[in-house]
Amino acid sequence: MYRNCGYQIGDQTYIAEGLTIAEKLEDKGNIVIGNRVAIGPNVILLSSSDPNNSKIYPHVKIQRGIVIIKDDAWIGAGAIIMPDIIVGEGAVVGAGSVVTKNVDDYSIVAGVPAKKIGDVDK
Repeated sequence: MYRNCGYQIGDQTYIAEGLTIAEKLEDKGNIVIGNRVAIGPNVILLSSSDPNNSKIYPHVKIQRGIVIIKDDAWIGAGAIIMPDIIVGEGAVVGAGSVVTKNVDDYSIVAGVPAKKIGDVDK
């Protein structure tokens, strides 16, 4: 189903129930998910975040950009990935984390905002 919507999703990728993708309708190709990625339930991927028609629109930072999840990454349940983020190869994002910065290959991040807490043993 996600591929039919134009998202790039690699082979042997697992996506649990409740994945939400928030983007502007005119944006295409802003979600790229690699091979063998595991995405837990109720994960949110944001390629766009703004206050829409609110009066505060001119006064806040508008975020738009591609979300890339590289091969073999694991995104824990309920994680939120903000716009313009790359989750590195083999990286782990802890459940409930909010990812506001790129995640290095084979690193483990957790928290709000997500911070590095370890490395994946290769």
